[in-house]
Amino acid sequence: MPPSLSVVICSYNGAARLGRTLDALRAHPDLEIIVVDDASQDGTGDVARDHGATVIRHETNRGAAAARDTGLRAAKGRVVAFLDDDCEPSPRWAELLLDGYAEEGVAGVGGPIVPVTGDGFLPRFLERNNRHEPLELELTVSAALPYRLWLYLRRQWGTAGPARGRRDVHAFSGGNMSFERERLLAAGGFDTRFRYAAEEEDLSRRLRRDGPGRLVFVPDAPVGHRYTPTVRGMLRRSLAYGRGAAMQYLKWPGVRPTLFPWPVLVAGLTLAAFRWPALAVVAVLLPLPLYPVGLRNALAGRIEALADPYLRLAQEACENVGFLHGLWAFRRMFAGDRAGRGGGQST
Repeated sequence: MPPSLSVVICSYNGAARLGRTLDALRAHPDLEIIVVDDASQDGTGDVARDHGATVIRHETNRGAAAARDTGLRAAKGRVVAFLDDDCEPSPRWAELLLDGYAEEGVAGVGGPIVPVTGDGFLPRFLERNNRHEPLELELTVSAALPYRLWLYLRRQWGTAGPARGRRDVHAFSGGNMSFERERLLAAGGFDTRFRYAAEEEDLSRRLRRDGPGRLVFVPDAPVGHRYTPTVRGMLRRSLAYGRGAAMQYLKWPGVRPTLFPWPVLVAGLTLAAFRWPALAVVAVLLPLPLYPVGLRNALAGRIEALADPYLRLAQEACENVGFLHGLWAFRRMFAGDRAGRGGGQST
């Protein structure tokens, strides 16, 4: 009898961290565990085999979407869940994901990704500004730029944090998500052209294009994301997110450009300061009211949070750069999708 749940773990040079993920899965009996070794050079496959996992190896590094797609097509479970090699599932993770499919019309179930990054300013910044929250369903209401700008401003200046309850969402973060295998295969699996970032949102668009299917976020099914953050690594990920957004824009006709306004504004003031030096002071102080959550945290006693707006500005600036680079680098990649049905209509 095939397992109810197959777990696909994508790993590239993950030998030092993969064991924790596999150890955490021992709390979940009757799972099929597949590790896709994306051309690692450090014994990742040996670690996976020592823990009893099925190992599939790519001879060349192909990226996260291709690794997930390989695992999907080898899986036998009715539901296929996806983890990254630095994510450790909570004790009832598998049970709660499967329970989510008891509701009507559910195509996918995912949970939170909680940073486990140690102590220090940067780990605390990432806990305060978790980039792995799911994309909310309100993003599907309209693709109009004024509406998207309103959502952006509300997120910056609103006093409420992200929604926390069980709810339908637009897309999951890739390190903690699951889908019905047959529905995922019918949608074409993962688009392997997305090497890093945005493959999850692309998949959610295709699932909705091909028929009704809810994506349910279950806050009680978290995974811990254990890693050592660096500013360089954080900004490199932001560049990748920007390139992923460019790929979405190029592939899907209804998607609008993703460019963040505040880095453009601050850069403009900085350039103008060469002619009017007083504007330099404005450019330095302006991020505080533009990203007021840092100021609010500082007033609540976390003085270090005054630096948060500047890091968020740097992240958004890198996403803008990544988006512009992606527009050029991938300008011909999706020509066939937009001309035919491959790109579909975005939600």
